[in-house]
Amino acid sequence: MAITIDGAGSISGISAGGLPDASITQAELATGVAGTGPAFSAVFSSGSQSISINTATKIQFPTEEFDTASCYDTTNYRFTPTTAGYYQVSTAVQFGGSVTSFTSATLFIYKNGSSFKRMYVGSTSYGQAPALSALIYLNGSTDYVEVYGTVSGLSGSPAINAGEAITYFQAALVRSA
Repeated sequence: MAITIDGAGSISGISAGGLPDASITQAELATGVAGTGPAFSAVFSSGSQSISINTATKIQFPTEEFDTASCYDTTNYRFTPTTAGYYQVSTAVQFGGSVTSFTSATLFIYKNGSSFKRMYVGSTSYGQAPALSALIYLNGSTDYVEVYGTVSGLSGSPAINAGEAITYFQAALVRSA
């Protein structure tokens, strides 16, 4: 069959992989191509959240900056993507409250309810924001990630400091499975 283009720009005699409208979805891309996969950014933008001393506490990120596939849950503060693949997951949390220093602070990325990656900062002073980033495989159906944090070696009431630039949780598909 010959390929023809008429005067109006219509093409006939060729198939674009069975895509009559010439749009390509994530499912139609080759393995290993990120394309239009899920991505989100959520922040802790106002108020405060108390955290427990010496106990990992889930960090709340209630405000979405964007969520391209509606995969971030603003009630449970977790990301459950619908596309299987490798995700770059990043977070930063500024610990503060009514204290001026900690012996240590630890930031965790939890996968499916268990500690998966962590960042430990010793002898931290008020206002520091540990950051953590990891490439994590998520199966596109049941796998999810969350952020936890803890501080130790202090007295007072530790809390999470609000601010879009200092307390955030983000992820994006970098390669499909």
